[in-house]
Amino acid sequence: MIGLLQRVAEASVTVDGERIAAIGSGLLVLLCAERGDTRKEADALLTKLLSFRVFSDLDGKMNLNLAQAGGGLLLVPQFTLAADTRSGTRPSFTPAAPPQQARELFDYTVGCAQAAHPRVATGRFGADMKVALVNDGPVTFWLQVSPAA
Repeated sequence: MIGLLQRVAEASVTVDGERIAAIGSGLLVLLCAERGDTRKEADALLTKLLSFRVFSDLDGKMNLNLAQAGGGLLLVPQFTLAADTRSGTRPSFTPAAPPQQARELFDYTVGCAQAAHPRVATGRFGADMKVALVNDGPVTFWLQVSPAA
């Protein structure tokens, strides 16, 4: 599983002209399931992103996690994160999980996030989404949990 985590001042998702999700200060996380990923990888990624210390404490150091900072969490499915771009000029999406598996893992991750954090919003799997954000910092991290070989 891949998570592109961005600390935001605000973020939202619009589908077909309708704003379907929004948060204020918090984390926007673009999520991608890769081939071979299971709930185990989804659990590990969610645990890491919820505990990842990317918010500033009173001394200005990144020592606070999402809950400690009181932020919202916006989860957005994005299969293109798994693209293989090593050759040519057209990405290959072979490393991405098949759509049904990816949807299942995204929905599972959302459910677990909602059980663990009070403010969770989501994009819509398979939709043409317009994602707007104000990156705070900017602060962006690539998190990846791969299946054990």
